Amino acid sequence: QVQLVESGGGWVKSGGSLRLSCACSGRAIADDHMAWFRQAPGKEREFVAIITRTGHTFTEDSVKGRFTVSRDIAANTVYLQMNDLEPGDTAVYYCALDSSVFAAVYENVYDYWGNGTQVTVSS
Repeated sequence: QVQLVESGGGWVKSGGSLRLSCACSGRAIADDHMAWFRQAPGKEREFVAIITRTGHTFTEDSVKGRFTVSRDIAANTVYLQMNDLEPGDTAVYYCALDSSVFAAVYENVYDYWGNGTQVTVSS
């Protein structure tokens, strides 16, 4: 049984930082592509960042330079370091796992999802 558990969300003022964690059990994250998505109120869920099974990373343009995705293989945990946060970053952040061969940013290819963690950024 694969489980993804996010943590680290909370409330922060504009310009602040948070680090989200996604602890994976039931599979080794080194074998899969791991991504972060987010869903703001009234909007569709959108891709934020990915770290592939080979360790390559890619971030969406609106967070590039502010957000960094990383992993600790020994801890089987993926992280999203978020700096210089803006009110537009307010959303529920989800961790997702994709076991397919090729990495993708489309949510429909992801096999497993966490329950999400709320991030609120005030101005």
